[in-house]
Amino acid sequence: MAANWREEINQAVDQQFDRLVTLRRELHAHPEPSGEETATSLLLYQLLGDEGFRVEMGPEGRGVLADYGQATQRMALRADIDALRIRDAKTVPYRSQNDGVMHACGHDAHTALVFGAMTALRKVIDTQAVPWPINVRGVFQPAEETCTGACEMIEVGALDGVDAILATHMDPLRDVGRIGVRTGVLTANCDEVILEITGRGGHAARPHETSDPIAAAAQLINALYVQIPRQTDSQDAVVVTIGQIVGGESCNVIPESVILRGTVRTLSREVRQRTFEHIRRLAIGIGGTTDTSIQVSDGRSARAVHNDRQLISLLRYATRDVLGDQGLEVIPRASMGSEDFAFYLEHVPGAMIRVGCRSPEVDGGPLHNPNFDVDEEAIRLGAKILAHATVHWSNPERLSDDPHVAANI
Repeated sequence: MAANWREEINQAVDQQFDRLVTLRRELHAHPEPSGEETATSLLLYQLLGDEGFRVEMGPEGRGVLADYGQATQRMALRADIDALRIRDAKTVPYRSQNDGVMHACGHDAHTALVFGAMTALRKVIDTQAVPWPINVRGVFQPAEETCTGACEMIEVGALDGVDAILATHMDPLRDVGRIGVRTGVLTANCDEVILEITGRGGHAARPHETSDPIAAAAQLINALYVQIPRQTDSQDAVVVTIGQIVGGESCNVIPESVILRGTVRTLSREVRQRTFEHIRRLAIGIGGTTDTSIQVSDGRSARAVHNDRQLISLLRYATRDVLGDQGLEVIPRASMGSEDFAFYLEHVPGAMIRVGCRSPEVDGGPLHNPNFDVDEEAIRLGAKILAHATVHWSNPERLSDDPHVAANI
């Protein structure tokens, strides 16, 4: 009986694959941005409830928790459900119908993938295909892109009774059938930086009578992009990007103030601290030369995702179950992107893998791009891998003596 559970999981995912694709396309066609995921949450609440899961809505009707099995030795599988404020440029039938909003980061595929893993696990639990208990929770969280959803779900008990958590991320730089794995640091620390420049406004024809905060902002952005890399050890990764400039209301008026908002991405706390010190020194210097006042503050932040060694080994083993050795690819270095999956890892061990979603038929470009798309075969493979990993993890022996599971990556 135990020898057949792998086949039962694979068959369960295969049998419902068309349904998973339909779910993914429904979400892609009707995306909701961070903080507004009520219709998405209601849809998932109904679907999971119909499948026999114990379901609970997240805060303000956003996000869903779905349980099967008991409340002990429980594995959580996390998916994010929010979309981005990007206009969908694709011409596919499932193109976004919400103008200016699209799933450009694969969250629709993550959601369908976890739904598939959860329903396959329910089947093997019900048929007693596995001779040990399996307890699983699906965490369908809102607001990943704004770095608030994980904390919101944790506050309402998403990790109560959870001993470990797994997640996936679509990877458009990796082919379908290839899974990226990495032990330790996977993503960067990401800190929002806010720079408020206050000067003296006036007539656009008489800049000598003003302290122009726009001119100061231009100098500051240039200094950040040039000087931060020059003041940081070339072996210490750091990326500073200004993504928003707010200032002025008229073309012929020099405003009183300008606000810059951006991110600082680092792989260590020491580099993070030194980078903010550099930013403050530059702000003081440019403020002095432009006769403006520049205040530097930090906003929302997310720690680096740090993959647990044993759980990554387990995911590596599960990937071999599904794809063989050829499906594994080692991620050589951490990404400078960020993930609020890191907030869960402050409470329980966890791990995230990257699921290849590019193919000759589907190459939608990079993440956060108006043409982003995925080869939906990635959903099938990711669902199987998460389900296999959950069964292995639930084994009382946890395959600790298996050389593949013990292997370090």
